[in-house]
Amino acid sequence: MSDIKRKSFFFFVSVLGICAIALLGYGYIFSAGKPQPEPERVAVSTQTASGRADATVKPKYVRGVHLTAWVAGSQKLRQPLEKLIEETELNTLVIDIKEYEGEIYVPGYAKAEQYKTFVSAVPDLPKYIAELKKKKIYLVARIVVFKDSLLPKRRPDLAVKDARGGLWKDRSGLTWLDPYNKENWDYNIGLAERAVKLGFDEIQFDYIRFPSDGNTHNCVYIVRHSSVSADAAIVGFLQEAHKRLKPLGANISIDVFGLTTTVMGDMGIGQKIVEMTRWADFVSPMVYPSHYAKHEYGIPDPNKEPYHTVYLSIESAKKRLPPSKLRPYLQDFSLGVHYGAKEVREQMQACYDNDVAEWLLWNPRCAYTRAALKAKEFSTVYDKKPLPSYIHVHEKKSAKTVEASTATVFGVDVSSETLKETLLKESTTAAVSVKEAAPADESTLRR
Repeated sequence: MSDIKRKSFFFFVSVLGICAIALLGYGYIFSAGKPQPEPERVAVSTQTASGRADATVKPKYVRGVHLTAWVAGSQKLRQPLEKLIEETELNTLVIDIKEYEGEIYVPGYAKAEQYKTFVSAVPDLPKYIAELKKKKIYLVARIVVFKDSLLPKRRPDLAVKDARGGLWKDRSGLTWLDPYNKENWDYNIGLAERAVKLGFDEIQFDYIRFPSDGNTHNCVYIVRHSSVSADAAIVGFLQEAHKRLKPLGANISIDVFGLTTTVMGDMGIGQKIVEMTRWADFVSPMVYPSHYAKHEYGIPDPNKEPYHTVYLSIESAKKRLPPSKLRPYLQDFSLGVHYGAKEVREQMQACYDNDVAEWLLWNPRCAYTRAALKAKEFSTVYDKKPLPSYIHVHEKKSAKTVEASTATVFGVDVSSETLKETLLKESTTAAVSVKEAAPADESTLRR
């Protein structure tokens, strides 16, 4: 073959190779821009979860209350709540199986035994679950995920580190698990799997976020931390949970800050409600009126206007998520303003007027307002009412207020924990008094 022919041949091959690479690259870029397929869902609202003979059919509308493990473990303390469910529209119990202290309340989880994190707060849990299933009560297991004061003591390598040395701690002196570390994902999802196998119908993940209370600038993670990587880690955890829990027939729900319904960013904690909810069946924004700063949503004092505050919060959420996915936590406690049946019912009505028919009540003492609840026959219906005139008056103001609030949560800088931590979230403080059979003081409210 002559030099000219040889050169022509190699030139021709080179051109073909370049074209092929270009086409492949174009195809990759083009396909990457396509929307990805949605995860499969299990329609447990009309049938029992697949593969589980003991599964309770999800009620048409979930309406429930939260129980600490210590209340659930006391026959004396849980009986009034069971009676409340029998006589009212309530049909669901949310029971703690892991709190922020890191204690695990579910027996038979190998890793809890390995790290000595199991605490027998509910000695008869399997029997209790069986009794509740007979009564067709829908059971939700609540897991506090990344805020954990116990496992980091056993496995410091799994914790968020402090740039100054040692383990990073928040303002309350509590440690956190590193949300980037997949061993922490496995630890919590493994617990969820165990709970489902014991009979829980749904897993509710709480504290599924990064720390915000304390000097977070000193937080050191196993990977370079940024808003993008944080969002990816939280969504990645939920995607893995979906992959492992859905085949077991369980529903998945998540608890999020109330302002995630309106703020477009992740508020510095990795919580983007739309992206997270793709891998969850239900989302519970904690829309407690007492937790909003004055003039939030254009309301002079949100704590004094429970209907107005919750209505605007849920209305904002509906613009980003379908109403069928929303199941807000409502306030059934007093903090600064007395809350009774009227205030609790107003929050429920705010949900109904947004066509959101499900809700959960939170009271750290597990003492719920009987007069706020309707009779059992109302558990499958809801009534909408004409909107008050003041709702429309404040809509434009609220939009501006929310825009100004993107750097804050409940009126407090996101770099600090906000009232969500400092006032309500640590509910086990109240639970300690339950252990001692003494009533919790209202000042111990945490959520």
